[in-house]
Amino acid sequence: MKVAFIGLGVMGYPMAGHLANAGHDVTVYNRTAAKAEQWCQQFKGSRATTPADAAREAEIVFTCVGNDDDLRQVVTGTQGVFSGMAQGAILVDHTTASAEVARELAVIAAEQKFEFLDAPVSGGQAGAENGVLSIMIGGEQPVYERVAPVIDCYAKSARLLGPAGSGQLAKMVNQICIAGLVQGLAEGVHFAKQAGLDAVAVFDVIQHGAAGSWQMINRHQTMIDDQFDFGFAVDWMRKDLKITLDEARSNGAQLPVTALVDQFYADVQKLGGNRWDTSSLVKRLES
Repeated sequence: MKVAFIGLGVMGYPMAGHLANAGHDVTVYNRTAAKAEQWCQQFKGSRATTPADAAREAEIVFTCVGNDDDLRQVVTGTQGVFSGMAQGAILVDHTTASAEVARELAVIAAEQKFEFLDAPVSGGQAGAENGVLSIMIGGEQPVYERVAPVIDCYAKSARLLGPAGSGQLAKMVNQICIAGLVQGLAEGVHFAKQAGLDAVAVFDVIQHGAAGSWQMINRHQTMIDDQFDFGFAVDWMRKDLKITLDEARSNGAQLPVTALVDQFYADVQKLGGNRWDTSSLVKRLES
């Protein structure tokens, strides 16, 4: 298919690459042109100078940018995606954003005879690079069915969870669960060290039992080794948790642990850990 990909960050860059490697005709746009040029040198595809130009003639346009404002700018702004898309084309947004902006774009898309899916992803940079992301999707079933074979290029699992906005709400659930898990793991690592245990041996054992999780399997060793210069940044997690807590205030959900962990991440930021991996929660316990 002829597709466009807007936003070549740590997630979008490899995701667009998987599309190109699968044989799709990919046109990319990135705010920093040098990144788009680098992508074109690495993968078979072309570069556009505006989101609108990237979207022209594309059957599916994918976006993966920073936040609600970035998304609005590249989609509805001057030279945005919607000013270049053809009627009947599909916008698939992989940004982790608010459910509000997803519903907003769905309405605008319908008015202009476009289709829209909100489809935030989970799995981190490694998941994007290895093509094994989990994708939570909001929108209409017929549109999802048209897109599913294409997003399978970089998805391990994908599921339609309800109308527009449902994907973003599901991603909030994902971040709620991660926040609590990482804090628990941080406390476990800290306790093991304070108790004089061989922390590596402890986690090699317990990761195979009831306490096991993706976070434990993939992050206990780097926590023990005090390594955080990789992965999903604290700044990004706080952005996601703010969206989540705002939504909770709107729908009445009680998220005491999530709110507490968000403040713990604020402490990590005060330590200079804005770009550290989210597993750096252990640093505030040891500082």
